[in-house]
Amino acid sequence: MEVCAIRNGEARRDRDGMRKEGPQGYGLKEATRAEGVRVTAMGGLGEIGKNMIVVEYGDDLVVIDCGLAFPEDDLPGIDIVLPDVSYVSERRDRLRAILLTHGHEDHIGGVAYLLREVSAPLHGSRLTLGMVEGKLAEHGLALPAGSRPFQEGERLRIGRLEVEPFHVTHSIPGSLGFAIHSPVGTLVFTGDFKFDLTPVDGEVTDFQTLARLGRDGVLCLFCDSTNAERPGFTPSERQAGGNIARIIAESRGRVLVTTFASNVHRLQQVCDVAASLGRRVAVVGRSMENTLEIAARLGYMRIPDGLLLETEAIGRTPPEQLVILTTGSQGEPMSALSRMASGEHRAVGIQQGDTVILAATPVPGNEKMVHRTVDNLHRAGAHVIYQRESGVHVSGHGSREELKLMMTLLRPNWFIPVHGEYRHLVLNAEMAVETGIADDHVLVGENGAVFELTDRECRIAGRVPAGRVLVDGAGVGDVGNVVMRDRRQLAQDGVLVVALAVDRHTGRVVGGPDISSRGFVYVRESEPLMDLARARVQEAVNGRARNGSTDWAAIRGAVRETLGQLLYERTRRRPIVLPLIVEVG
Repeated sequence: MEVCAIRNGEARRDRDGMRKEGPQGYGLKEATRAEGVRVTAMGGLGEIGKNMIVVEYGDDLVVIDCGLAFPEDDLPGIDIVLPDVSYVSERRDRLRAILLTHGHEDHIGGVAYLLREVSAPLHGSRLTLGMVEGKLAEHGLALPAGSRPFQEGERLRIGRLEVEPFHVTHSIPGSLGFAIHSPVGTLVFTGDFKFDLTPVDGEVTDFQTLARLGRDGVLCLFCDSTNAERPGFTPSERQAGGNIARIIAESRGRVLVTTFASNVHRLQQVCDVAASLGRRVAVVGRSMENTLEIAARLGYMRIPDGLLLETEAIGRTPPEQLVILTTGSQGEPMSALSRMASGEHRAVGIQQGDTVILAATPVPGNEKMVHRTVDNLHRAGAHVIYQRESGVHVSGHGSREELKLMMTLLRPNWFIPVHGEYRHLVLNAEMAVETGIADDHVLVGENGAVFELTDRECRIAGRVPAGRVLVDGAGVGDVGNVVMRDRRQLAQDGVLVVALAVDRHTGRVVGGPDISSRGFVYVRESEPLMDLARARVQEAVNGRARNGSTDWAAIRGAVRETLGQLLYERTRRRPIVLPLIVEVG
């Protein structure tokens, strides 16, 4: 899958062998051969999360999505991970618009942070903008001027680019893909999609637009790769809803259902089932409450009058008349379900006879937290339904046959897989070749790679900064590699603090050393080692004093080196050593 340019003067041939001279059929006709369109992924390639793509043509720059990722075990203390937006920030005067495919955190969770650096109108579906507006309000921000949802059938002109949205089915309503028509050709970004032919809201994928785009000619397809490992077709959301309905109908006590807070279709199905069985629904968890309120206000959900129950009334409602929708499907320690399972939630505790349905699969990296929550639910006496075989969750991403169908509908000249870990990208690229796309017209890249496309070629033209920005509490980007290295070392080997007083004139030890330990050894139980450590520190400092050295930085370095060597020899551990030296005299 190497880069290959079409030779000068050579005409393209489509699948049927028909000639396509020049740029005709590949976008707007005023193509210029000297100028290409540049596409750069700032996140989402080689990873799941923090999806962000930058499209540039001339002086026009458009951003597609700006999401977040959740930290894995190698990032202790970090709350969320964001894409590095410095490339866009440095070109803020060329930024024309931010396009949003849908309302999941991995696609919109970083928008508020991006808008601290730049300003541009947001465009997406009504639900997506409604969810973003709520997130911006939490940061003290408002939707930028000119922001508005796409209208039915609208094509939005942005400089020399023209954006044509099309509807796709996913696990949240209002999901879009984008065809961006440029002077050198049409680029199609699928967004997250699957081909659900029986969606809960009846809004099927816009196959007509996809087929038309394929007939008119697609220069390059940027395709979702998440489920490139899964054979066949992804089941319909209705299938999961039917299994959840059966379980609720068969349950004699309370039923708790947890899913992604943004899965509006799943929330609607649970509400419909509860209403049909005469049960009330209580919603627990701020993010789910917000989603329900926004979706209902914008008409994406229909909540029967009298169905919803205040949290305070849960204890007064007979168990057989209650369904609880709750956050915590990923086992987050502070989520509502995790606190219920551990007995720490102020309003809801798990009772013997409760049925808990985990209608979601763990995001990679969250498996341990989910399993811990499931264990605690079992300990509390709940009947927990969470295995894949139970059929209470289906993916929102298309499996292999759906990915092939998307490629076949669009028939792109070039293919670039996006949105997936590296193995997903490679598998998606291999499928593209299977569907008839030339092997040398398929490119696999990573974050920061700049794909440059003209009407004749596609190549990786360089790289731009595309790292990760770590958010820790209120701090954004102030935790770097050195801090994370220290945190990992603290977690692994602990810390040793050495305090001593040194004569400022002679450099000799006049007080201490006193040693404190956290996460390394308990000092009182390791007195022989600590006595030896004190003696070695005193010897090292006084030895420098005899040589006339009062360089305090050098003294601190000598303490760290002496203790580090001793502790590794005796314990095979490398705690962080912090010397605290006080000058006296």
